[in-house]
Amino acid sequence: MDGRGYGAVRPYVVPDTLEELAGPVRGIVSLPHYLDWGPKRSYDLEQVADARLMYMRVIRESATPDDLRHFLNASLLQRLWPELILPPRVRALWLDRFPELQRQAA
Repeated sequence: MDGRGYGAVRPYVVPDTLEELAGPVRGIVSLPHYLDWGPKRSYDLEQVADARLMYMRVIRESATPDDLRHFLNASLLQRLWPELILPPRVRALWLDRFPELQRQAA
């Protein structure tokens, strides 16, 4: 590992298209342990704070595009994007592929 830290070199996944993100937009979603190892792994997507926290965890911890497709929804992601606190490299990877997310935030 170089001197920039783990977040600067760890692999992150990004979907090929936003349209493939067809996860739920409402209801309670429970994340598997490999995505969220905390005591509270269920999120109410109708609560903005819950949805925001779940999206941040899924984006940071997903090891495959299938996780992203299963848990994220393109329209909800676009609404939440400006409020997501993500490592700079993760945000840059997503914005490189989907500049419309930045325009959405403007």
